[in-house]
Amino acid sequence: MNRITEYRNRLKGYPYLYHLVLIVGTIVALLLAAHYAMRIGTRHGQHRTVPDFTGLALDDAGRLARRCNLELRVNDSLYVPAYDGGVVLDQLPHEGTQVKGGRTVYVTINSFAQKRVDVPYVAGRSLRQAKNMLEIAGLEIDRLVYRPDMATNYVLEQRVEGRPVDASTKRQLEMGSGVTLYVGVAEGEGAVVVPKVVGVSLREAKSRLWEQGLNVGAVVFDEGIDLLNQKDARIYRQQPAQGHATVLGTAVELRLGLDAEKVARESAASDKQARTLIEERERRLAAIADSLAEAEVRRHAEELQQGAATAAEEDNFF
Repeated sequence: MNRITEYRNRLKGYPYLYHLVLIVGTIVALLLAAHYAMRIGTRHGQHRTVPDFTGLALDDAGRLARRCNLELRVNDSLYVPAYDGGVVLDQLPHEGTQVKGGRTVYVTINSFAQKRVDVPYVAGRSLRQAKNMLEIAGLEIDRLVYRPDMATNYVLEQRVEGRPVDASTKRQLEMGSGVTLYVGVAEGEGAVVVPKVVGVSLREAKSRLWEQGLNVGAVVFDEGIDLLNQKDARIYRQQPAQGHATVLGTAVELRLGLDAEKVARESAASDKQARTLIEERERRLAAIADSLAEAEVRRHAEELQQGAATAAEEDNFF
């Protein structure tokens, strides 16, 4: 201790060096303190293996999480009739993942009952407005039925389970249910080009098709897709294909899978096929335009010949 005091007194004789040593010592002390605080805060070396919470009731899952020094938090819910209410359906991180103690595990649980929502009145609005209102309410379009009317793509009537719904009707449906819309189409305005839905989710595909006045036909999922991973599936095939000309109300069949590479390949192929269809359509329209122009020239020439013949007859008469 005396030696340390002696060194300190000597350093005080060199003010600049003394203060420099104090600064360096303070920095080293702060770095050491931060290092050990970080080790304590992050629980360095205290790893846990995430157990499988799926299939457990939420209370049981919570007790298991506490035994493993983990925190359980519900961040989503689904309604799957095959499971009891409150059962854990999915988790993140998944079973077997190595995490530090105190880590939060987010779980999706099964709802006890499907939520019911009010059916909005959408008659008298454009198809796009009606679609948006239904989606906001948590509902969707069950089917589009087109009727002759001067207002194309305006909703004339809506029905739920075959019963008409008017402005005074108070009706509730389970979230995700569909509403049938009767929509107008003026004579000569029933043609539509099928949009591209390859590469998007089922929800986005439905929205795009309904907005264009098309129905959703058969929906087929590849093997291995269930209610839990369905949101990750993407469309890799549609029929009619992107770019095809059809009529309003046509049903488009969809196939979905989880293979991202397959979806990317099919998306590129869909774009290529659509470009070919557009080029063929443009050539066809150009040929029709040429034929009309040729017919117009021929008609004009015939009128000139007829006029000339009439003039010659008049000259001969006089």
